[in-house]
Amino acid sequence: MPSCPVFEKRPATMFHRFNSAIRSANHSRVVLASLPIPLAMLSILAVTIFAIPASAEPVRPNVVMLLADDLGYRDVGCYGGPVQTPTIDSLAAGGTRFEQFYSGCAVCSPSRATLLTGRHHIRTGVYSWIHDESQNSHLRLRETTLAEVLQDAGYATAHIGKWHLGLPTKQRDKPTPDQHGFDYWFATWNNAEPSHRNPNNFIRNGTPVGELQGYSCQLVADEAIGWMKRHHDSQASQLFFLNVWFHEPHAPIAAPDNIVQKYGKTQDKGAVYSGTIDNTDSAIARLLKQLDELNVADNTLIIYASDNGSYRSDRVGNLRGRKGVNWDGGIRVPGIFHWPGHIPADVVLNEPAGLVDVLPTVCGLLGLKRPNVHLDGSDLSPLLTRTETEFNRHQPLFWHLQRSRPIVAMRDGDYSLVGFRDYELSNNNLFQEKWIPTIKSGGYKNFELYNLREDPGQTNNLAEQHPDRVAKMRQQLLDINASIMNDAMDWHVHGPEVP
Repeated sequence: MPSCPVFEKRPATMFHRFNSAIRSANHSRVVLASLPIPLAMLSILAVTIFAIPASAEPVRPNVVMLLADDLGYRDVGCYGGPVQTPTIDSLAAGGTRFEQFYSGCAVCSPSRATLLTGRHHIRTGVYSWIHDESQNSHLRLRETTLAEVLQDAGYATAHIGKWHLGLPTKQRDKPTPDQHGFDYWFATWNNAEPSHRNPNNFIRNGTPVGELQGYSCQLVADEAIGWMKRHHDSQASQLFFLNVWFHEPHAPIAAPDNIVQKYGKTQDKGAVYSGTIDNTDSAIARLLKQLDELNVADNTLIIYASDNGSYRSDRVGNLRGRKGVNWDGGIRVPGIFHWPGHIPADVVLNEPAGLVDVLPTVCGLLGLKRPNVHLDGSDLSPLLTRTETEFNRHQPLFWHLQRSRPIVAMRDGDYSLVGFRDYELSNNNLFQEKWIPTIKSGGYKNFELYNLREDPGQTNNLAEQHPDRVAKMRQQLLDINASIMNDAMDWHVHGPEVP
């Protein structure tokens, strides 16, 4: 396997040129103070016009989104996990790491919809994980994705890896990634099949490619590197958005024996699980090396996260629950933002944030107009750039997953409120679209309150001690829920949207 080079930090050239211009202008003002007033005024005007013209335009980077699949809060090294992840750790050391970062949902398809739109997944048409053969569900065409925002701003766009937001079948004609803003795509419906080793279900721009030799994360890296090279050779001046969604460590798992043996026996599932993460880290190292070789590493915003918590209870740290439930173990994940010269290095933030914030944050960092719809996420750029602008979350973080117990969760500051269904629902793990009327009209009961700063494991229910806080948060939760359900798609009535 390729080696894992240290991610070398360089000065952000454009950023330093801008600062130098500012310093030159300030120095000029000192010298001009001794000149006659008319001459000084003319000179100041010249400085204003010629010295810093770039200040009116935002500095825009390439954007690379790296998403793991089912990666736990305590898996990678910089979050105290047991897996050796020097590349991911270097992104954290060279950027800002959120200690309390959240997925968009406790399962994959909804979380991915939230990431791409900045909106709660039910607004976008995605209630649960998508099974294309039996469901009409998919990411709705009416939604404006991050890819479309960047495409409209002149970016080249590519999606590489797992998709799981709906693809066409023989019975159902659903939108494809190019209809959601991606110029180029190389994807799978859901998991790599039959496992991460030698997958046979990738599709490139609508055409199945057959069995590939190698491991999914490295094949995804190969495709991403090839696309970057071709883009650079044909249009090096055009900025790009590269959306890389790995399959690892989602089951069925596989990794090279020599990597697995670092963590245990080759047949040990825990060791193989760790091996898939280690292998992904080396794939990310190759991506970063390519950015460096193309001389764009310093002007690239990289975001790293996971779609939901781990299915292994030993990889969620001291958190309660795991994948599939709205306790923090199911929704709390790594979250790293890296952009040399713009996002400070080696910073750890305790402000709660999540995938729902990615779209508004990228818009904020790049100076782009947000989609003209209700966004459930908030712009994190004041936190990331350490500006004097105060960060305000306009709406508490909110999760809904119909098969989860608790079914709803909301985080406001240090406090988490969870609630349970007041109606019965089938135990079938596969989402049934006939459930939608019940979900949209259903209510919640038995609310529990937790102080996550003092009790991250959610062991001490404070609802009886703080009835006023519960009442206030309950109303906030119900208001958010009502807004979301008002936007919800009735897939049990309507078929897939025809592109």
